[in-house]
Amino acid sequence: MRNPTIFTLSNGIRVVHQHIPSTNIVHCGLFLGIGSRDETTINQGIAHFWEHMAFKGTRRRTSIDIIKSLDSIGGELNAFTDKEKIVFYASARDRYFERAVDVLTDITFQSTFPVKELEKERGVILEEMAMYDDSPDDSLQDELEAVVFRNHPMGMNILGNEMTVRAFRKRDFVTFFANHADNREIVFSCIGNISLENVEKLAVKYLERKPRLRSTARRKKFSVYEQHEKVLQKGVKQSRCAIGRDAYPLMHENRIPFYLLNNILGGPGMNSRLSMSVREKHGLVYSIDSHYHAYSDTGMFALYFGTEPKQVKKCMTLIRREMDKLSTKRLSPSELASAKDQIKGQLALSEENNLGLMIMMGRAVLDHDRVPSLNEVFDKIDAVTAKNLQQVANEMFQEDKLSYLYMEPVVK
Repeated sequence: MRNPTIFTLSNGIRVVHQHIPSTNIVHCGLFLGIGSRDETTINQGIAHFWEHMAFKGTRRRTSIDIIKSLDSIGGELNAFTDKEKIVFYASARDRYFERAVDVLTDITFQSTFPVKELEKERGVILEEMAMYDDSPDDSLQDELEAVVFRNHPMGMNILGNEMTVRAFRKRDFVTFFANHADNREIVFSCIGNISLENVEKLAVKYLERKPRLRSTARRKKFSVYEQHEKVLQKGVKQSRCAIGRDAYPLMHENRIPFYLLNNILGGPGMNSRLSMSVREKHGLVYSIDSHYHAYSDTGMFALYFGTEPKQVKKCMTLIRREMDKLSTKRLSPSELASAKDQIKGQLALSEENNLGLMIMMGRAVLDHDRVPSLNEVFDKIDAVTAKNLQQVANEMFQEDKLSYLYMEPVVK
């Protein structure tokens, strides 16, 4: 189904549109190539805080106006911040497409950062930080990123820390946006029963009139990874454990092979090797999974599980055994074919979610200036050989390259 139209406005902003006639819902979003890795230790958390403040008032709308703009017609307005992107997105019946575009562009480009709202939102974010700190699984992920990307912005918590969040003032948000916003790194993505002509008309009306923003900021590249081990004590009953390391960046030739390998090892399927061994065969965990995230100049491999403290060593032995199997024994033709078929099915199923498809398109255009067809992705998966997977496993699962994080119950 992926046959979207991509065009560039005169001010450099790109637009990607996928027409789907079988739906009455439109999903659209503005993708900015700005993220938490563009921060420093002094302004850590400002990208996420700025995302929050975008909803708190513009030159034309109060925070209440923004809340009601789509909620009042049964739509949704939301946003998220990650390491390399800030995304504002909306979903509504297609008759309200223009309203959605209007609101999205308004909060993105015309935020006024009202001081009164800033003080209230500061408290909200501090509560959000406390909530994440109380969630072992969420805080485990953040702590592992800090271990893998030590002394680099990639390892800083997206939420920031209490000191920086308490220190932000209106001028900080204005300066951050001015320094990092760049039309060449802004994409508008939309999907639904909307004609290309209508998309072009509204893009010109709401986006092409925006000034040409140019950033002079340069991201600090991640280049040096060192293996590390860290033990934390928290008020948890289980031991929470994480294994991770740096991985291949977006444009690396081994990205697809490692994506497939990770799916075999600890992907979302209940038949992953780790799930079958550690959970189904030995009953040591409720869940165990691994992830691979690719970024512009690096990537991250991460594996998470929770178990009784006395069972951590056995779990680690079983995990190491599965990694060694993938490193020393090539998959049989039938195993390889089954693994490829599974990941293709997962990708095809994800296309049934139009919101997820819209987000994927926006990310793809921002990262690659194109949206690969599903068949193109399938061809790359089919090209992976058992030898490729074994070579990648030998490189990525080296014992002396893996970092370990243990979150242990407080010893009384």
